[in-house]
Amino acid sequence: MSSDPPAILAENLTKRFGERTAVDRLSLTVKKGEIYGLVGPDGAGKTTTLRMLSSIMDPSDGHARIAGYDVGSDAAAVKEHMAYMSQRFALYPDLTVAENAAFYADLYGVPRKGRGRKIDELLDFSQMGPFKKRRAGNLSGGMKQKLQLVCALIHTPAVLLLDEPTNGVDPVSRRDFWRILYHLLSGGVAILVTTAYLDEAERCHRVGLLDRGRLLDEGTPEAIRGRMQGSLLSVRTSDPRRARRVLRSGLAENISVHLFGDAVHAVTDDPEREGGNIRRLLEDEGIGVEEIREEPPSLEDVFVSVMGKGKIPADAEPGTGSGRADAALGKTDGKAVTVSGLTRRFGDFTAVDDVRFSVPRGQIFGFLGPNGAGKSTTIRMMCGLLAPTSGSGTVAGYDILTQPERIKESIGYMSQKFSLYDDLTVEENIDFYGGIYGLQGRSLRNRKEWAVAMAGLSERRRDLTLQLSGGWKQRLAFACAVLHEPPIVFLDEPTSGVDPLSRRRFWDRIYEMAASGTTVFVTTHYMEEAEYCDRIAMIYRGRVIALGTPRELKTTSMEGEVLDVRCPRPQEVVDALAALEGVRDAALFGAGVHLSVADAAGAKSAVERELDRLGVSVRDVEAILPSMEDVFVSLVEAEDRKSGGSG
Repeated sequence: MSSDPPAILAENLTKRFGERTAVDRLSLTVKKGEIYGLVGPDGAGKTTTLRMLSSIMDPSDGHARIAGYDVGSDAAAVKEHMAYMSQRFALYPDLTVAENAAFYADLYGVPRKGRGRKIDELLDFSQMGPFKKRRAGNLSGGMKQKLQLVCALIHTPAVLLLDEPTNGVDPVSRRDFWRILYHLLSGGVAILVTTAYLDEAERCHRVGLLDRGRLLDEGTPEAIRGRMQGSLLSVRTSDPRRARRVLRSGLAENISVHLFGDAVHAVTDDPEREGGNIRRLLEDEGIGVEEIREEPPSLEDVFVSVMGKGKIPADAEPGTGSGRADAALGKTDGKAVTVSGLTRRFGDFTAVDDVRFSVPRGQIFGFLGPNGAGKSTTIRMMCGLLAPTSGSGTVAGYDILTQPERIKESIGYMSQKFSLYDDLTVEENIDFYGGIYGLQGRSLRNRKEWAVAMAGLSERRRDLTLQLSGGWKQRLAFACAVLHEPPIVFLDEPTSGVDPLSRRRFWDRIYEMAASGTTVFVTTHYMEEAEYCDRIAMIYRGRVIALGTPRELKTTSMEGEVLDVRCPRPQEVVDALAALEGVRDAALFGAGVHLSVADAAGAKSAVERELDRLGVSVRDVEAILPSMEDVFVSLVEAEDRKSGGSG
């Protein structure tokens, strides 16, 4: 294999747009049967790189070869041996699943003989077989992603280029998607994938860290984790958000402190001394310390450490509307949102079914569920954008049935597809939303300056929004949504496709808003983010199937126990571990494998014996508190078993 020419070769690949260099002398190789992950902050040049490799965009300098063909001079041959899956769905919504697959088979010149069998095999393997006759426009986001991959694979490419393929996709669908990718490796397909999920990058054979068009580091995930400077302390407490705040202000400036799921991570050169300082600081503030221990860093820890250069700075004071939040409080007895029996039907289809919950003022309320579960429909009803079929509710003290216009005046709403105008500049978008919210004169000028600073766009305020990366668009959309300082903010998958550093900065804003009395209602597919919410409702097939704090859901909602297995190349042993007696489910989780088991002690011995039989060295096998992803998948699968299908 080592003597084979690389399936992907880039040498000094460069792309300039006027004065700006988007990709700067990038060199990399990807072998047959290898997955290479390209990660980096928003605007680093990842998408531009894939567009040059796929012959969609000509490089300004350097050259590249795909399956041995030059991307400049042999573009036709490149496209014949390569499949490129962009961030935007290249599906035809009015065609069925089967018709989309057949269209791409025609496009790639797949012979008609045996075509039907190939399509059926791909659809069955991707678990899309039952939906052959469903129109693509009626599929959930996760199903659209899998169908797009099926269409890309219809001609068995030598090289597969994937640009953030699982953005906005729920954990169950993400697991399916990666199972398909690993299957492709056995056929020698070379895969280059960009991703904003750093736990996915852990599953790649090699990873490249790109920033401002330059490759900063490259190697196996293990090698890159090993190059992190300092030691990582994981701190588990009774109140991780408050603990993060205390440690950021109390520890030395050179110590990086971040929330990571339900723990606080601190990076320090002296873990023994700082562990004592951390315990003292937290106990002085009355915060219970459950555990402080040194842990190996994840790729996300390395990414944040390298890209964040220490502590995340506050770009600007958010100045959220605590005054308006107090005004709303007077009419709601402390309840910002209350819904009861909320139902929405579209013809014979029930999208939201008897949903009921309440959210107090100043709470961060998470809304989780698979693609197509009814989250966005519920939010649209609460925001006065869609009338419910039945049920009732109030938002900011206003009735969702009779006062939708008053609700719209009292909330901020950030949709999945950022409600920005690409043909307007950054400033013009802010002016537009300021006008909608009735801001003018000095008030608008002050809020505009705040919005530009908060979004980190001071130097790009006159750029067209179309030219912004996903992370910048996200911050601009958020700034526009809260420009009028609303007491309640609805955020529908606000960080989809945004790099880890941008996500953390975004959540810093959310914490500050909640602390000032603003109520934040957020949907997300990042299960780590779900840990940051005060309470969570989990919705599936339109019904709420679990409701509580993250800790309550992790300790009471999951059947059995979870084993965390740490070993080299976990992707190569996950199927063998899944086949063991007593293992209900096995899935890759970051740099390891999570096993759902009935009896952790018995399963641990079986796992260690199996890994020894396979000749795999075991680093650690321990029973752990389930992650939110474990809980999410367990609840969804339990509902499927009740209904006797996979829906």
